[in-house]
Amino acid sequence: MMDGFVTVIREGLDEAGFTNIPIMSYAVKYASSFYGPFRDAADGAPQFGDRKTYQMDPANREEAFREAASDEVEGADFLIVKPALSYLDIVRDIRGATHLPVVAYNVSGEYAMVKAAAQNGWIDEQKIVLEMLTSMKRAGASLIITYFAKDAAGYLAD
Repeated sequence: MMDGFVTVIREGLDEAGFTNIPIMSYAVKYASSFYGPFRDAADGAPQFGDRKTYQMDPANREEAFREAASDEVEGADFLIVKPALSYLDIVRDIRGATHLPVVAYNVSGEYAMVKAAAQNGWIDEQKIVLEMLTSMKRAGASLIITYFAKDAAGYLAD
């Protein structure tokens, strides 16, 4: 989240009487090409410029720790790392640096790549999905937000 937003949100919720509402902070949100399918579907691509002014440089590890620590101090209850798959090292390192739950956000481009490869018969979708989600959990994610939620629930039920 942008600096100060957790504080503003927390204070606004508290003033409105919502004192027990958890805040999931986009603490570590990289400027990523993996957001493409969602942006296309939502017609949310930037009309000019890019989002690099408020999303993090993928090459910058240190900023992740500063942003996560800042959001924790401001009162976040969960710290999101987005996207998940290319930043499992960051998930692991943030997990080791905080007492808060870390959330791995498995985004639309990660989903679309697996779906396309499976439709072409190049991969076993079920095995890949479960392997990806397992890697996020193993990296330290307390929670995983994913477009694969229904698929994974079905796989695990079988």
